[in-house]
Amino acid sequence: MMIRMIATIVQTGFRSLRRDRVAFVLSFVLPIAFFTIFGFVFGNMRASSTPRVSVLVVDEDHTSESRALIRGLLREPSLDVATHPKTSKENPSADYTAATAEAAVRNGVAPAALIIPSGFSSHPISFGPGSPRPTFQILNDSSDPVAAQVLAGMLQKTVMMSLPATMASVGSQFFEQEIGGLSGQQRQQLEASLNALRKLEEQQSTSVNATNGVKSVTPDLSGLVSISVRDVVGEKKRSPMISYYAAGVGVMFLLFTSSGASGSLLDESDSGALDRVLSARVTMTNLLAGKLIYSAIVAFLQLALMFLWAAAVFHLDLFTHVPGFIVMTAATSFAVAAFGMLLASITRTRAQLAAISTLIILTMSAVGGSMFPRFLMPDAMKKVGLFTFNSWSIDGYTKVFWRDEPVRHLGPQITVLLTSGLVLFLLARLFARRWEAA
Repeated sequence: MMIRMIATIVQTGFRSLRRDRVAFVLSFVLPIAFFTIFGFVFGNMRASSTPRVSVLVVDEDHTSESRALIRGLLREPSLDVATHPKTSKENPSADYTAATAEAAVRNGVAPAALIIPSGFSSHPISFGPGSPRPTFQILNDSSDPVAAQVLAGMLQKTVMMSLPATMASVGSQFFEQEIGGLSGQQRQQLEASLNALRKLEEQQSTSVNATNGVKSVTPDLSGLVSISVRDVVGEKKRSPMISYYAAGVGVMFLLFTSSGASGSLLDESDSGALDRVLSARVTMTNLLAGKLIYSAIVAFLQLALMFLWAAAVFHLDLFTHVPGFIVMTAATSFAVAAFGMLLASITRTRAQLAAISTLIILTMSAVGGSMFPRFLMPDAMKKVGLFTFNSWSIDGYTKVFWRDEPVRHLGPQITVLLTSGLVLFLLARLFARRWEAA
C-alpha cells in the first residue's frame, strides 16, 4: 500500500511538470542551453585551440635575425601576428612603427604590441647573469590581462626555436669563455654545425605557415631575453574593469526588468483592461509607444544607479565621461525596452513570458560578455556575440570609460542599438495586432 501511494505521488508530480511549461523549460531546456554555450567556449580548449592573441609586431632592428624571429612568431599557433595594418585605398600597407602600434593598441585594434629593439642582432640572446641581453617592449592594453603574459611566454620560446644557429653560436661563445677556449678541430666542427643550422633557418623562411595547428610545449626560457611591459591603456585607472562589469551586469538585469515590465500587457489583456483602453480612443501604436518610453526611462534610471554606485564604491571615473555615458545609456535603454515589448507581444501568458525571457536573456548574456569576458572566447563565439545587445553595449561603455574616446566614436554601437530597438518595436507592433482583432 505504501509503495503504491508513493508511486502515485511521483506520477502526479511528473504530470504536473509536463503541464507546467515554465518549470519544464527551467528544469531541462535552460541547463542544456547553458551547457552547450560553455561547451563551445571551453569544451575543446587545449594549448593549440585556445583563443589566439592578436599581436602587432614592430621591427626596429631590420636584420636577418629580427626577420627570422618574426617568421617564428607568425608560425606560432597561439598568436595572430600583424606587422602592418590592413590595406585599403585610404590606408596603404606600411609596417607598424612604435608610434602607430601604440596608437593601434589604444584604439583597440589589438590587446598587445611587441617592439623588437634596435641592436637585437648584436645581442639576440644571452647566457649567464653578466652578459648583455636585448630588452623587448610589450605595449599592453591592461583590460586584457592574458595577452601580455601569453606574448611574453611565446616570445621566449620563439627566440630559441626560430634562431637555432644564433642560439648555438652564442651558447658556444659562452661555453668557450667559461672553459677557456676550443681546439682548432673542435672549432671547425662547430662552424660546420652552425652552417648547417643557418641553412635550416633559410629553408624555414620559405614555409612560414608550415607549423600552424601543431601542438607545442613552451619551455622555461625566462633568462634568454629581457621583456619590459608598459600599459598604454588604463595605466591611470584605479579600477580597470569596473566599467566592464557595471555594463555587463547592468544590461543583463535591464533585459529582465524590461521583459517583466512589458508583461503588464498580458495582465491587462487577461483582466479586460486592455480592451477598455483600446476602446477609449487609444491606438495600439500609442499604447505600445507609451509603455516603451516608460520601460526605457526605468532602464535608464537603473543603469544610472548602477554606475553611480560604481563611482561611489569602486571609484569609477563617471563624472568626466557624462556625455558618453548618457548617449550609451539612452541607446541601450531603448533597445532593451523594445526587446521586452517584443517578448510580451509574442507570448500568451505570464508563464510563457517568464520561461522564454529567462532562456533568451541568460543565453544572450552568456554569449554577449555579461558573464565572462569575450576576449576569452573563441573567434566563432565572438562573432555570435555580435547578435546580442550585451556585446554592443559593453563595447560602447568600454570606449567611453576605458579608452576615453569621444562620443563621435560611438557611432557603430549607437547605430546597432537604435536600429535593433526600432526593428524590434515594429515587430512588437505587428504581433500586437492579435489584441486588436480580439
